[in-house]
Amino acid sequence: MAAEGFLSVAEIDGRGRGLVSTQPLKAGQTVLRDSPILLYSAFPFQNPSSYCNHCFRTLQSSSINCSSCSALFCSAACLSSATSSSHSPYVCQSLTRLSNSPHFFLNHPLERQLQSRFLIAAYNLSLVSPSKFQILLSFQGIPSANDSSAAEFLHSLISSLCPPPPDSAPFSLELTAILLAKDRLNAFGLMEPFNDGQRSVRAYGLYPMASLFNHDCLPNACRFDYVDAAVENENNTDIIVRMIHDVPQGREICLSYFPVNLDYAARQKRLLEDYGFACDCDRCKVEANWSDNENETVDEKQEEEEAMEEDEDEEMAGSENENEESDFPHAYFFMRYMCDGPNCWGTMAPLPPSDVSPLTVMECNVCGKFKNDIVEGGENLSMDD
Repeated sequence: MAAEGFLSVAEIDGRGRGLVSTQPLKAGQTVLRDSPILLYSAFPFQNPSSYCNHCFRTLQSSSINCSSCSALFCSAACLSSATSSSHSPYVCQSLTRLSNSPHFFLNHPLERQLQSRFLIAAYNLSLVSPSKFQILLSFQGIPSANDSSAAEFLHSLISSLCPPPPDSAPFSLELTAILLAKDRLNAFGLMEPFNDGQRSVRAYGLYPMASLFNHDCLPNACRFDYVDAAVENENNTDIIVRMIHDVPQGREICLSYFPVNLDYAARQKRLLEDYGFACDCDRCKVEANWSDNENETVDEKQEEEEAMEEDEDEEMAGSENENEESDFPHAYFFMRYMCDGPNCWGTMAPLPPSDVSPLTVMECNVCGKFKNDIVEGGENLSMDD
């Protein structure tokens, strides 16, 4: 877990545990590199995956099959490592049985297949690494009515097809519901490459420290993954969190749990349904008072604010002080930190500060686009220009 010392865990009023800065942090600074304790595929059983079943890199022509099932791996080294961890005999046998029993999932949402993948991975974790399983249980998350309902079906399914071995964690309906809640509230998606405005999840992971980040609709940090681009000897499934702009010591560091372009109604609905809370961040307090906000997109509101606050935006663009975060005009945040790539809506963060780089280069955490953060004639210069 890299960058340890930049963040500390604190109780935030009304928000539970969160992460706050232990020192002033600079734009682009990497404040966390976190490795997963558990990974599982985001593909339904009947859909072939083009990713390694262990490291989730894109498979090349030299992929290797598991000798006992249809799982594919990018190398003999990955297969060997998986056999003693993520693709143990229990996982291999369980996924084979579930894959061969598609009728069990008829009349159930696709989500149930992914949840069954997670539960198999979680019970396997209790076998191969009891200490990591205890970390998983320490994640925030209390079962909702939906979790309990899903647990009834999945517990029955796993009991009949692939019950965990006796030396795993005690297999019970209650524990199944608890695990589903941990996954729902804490899983991060490792994304497929961005292609023609589309980017889907290739795998989900549970990350011990990253799970502590709270949400804000105008975040001061964002996370990156480099599953295919990571160099050899690096853990390619790590997620990296970088600062979007400067913050002072003692400030809570927050991510956005979804693209920042969503309007107020869509954000509130998603947060309530997926995470069980209503957001009252500074942005939401402002947008709650907008008339007809349900039917007004961020782009439309941005145009209004740009016209009303053009002078203020120019003044703000020239100041980077500790009061900037709380005073952000919406238009300023969207203009500077939201990617303008077609159908992207990713968040831009500077690359880590470097003494040898004369420019502040911004990187999108969705499409991977780079741009120079230099204002000429009111526009940022894209690296593609």
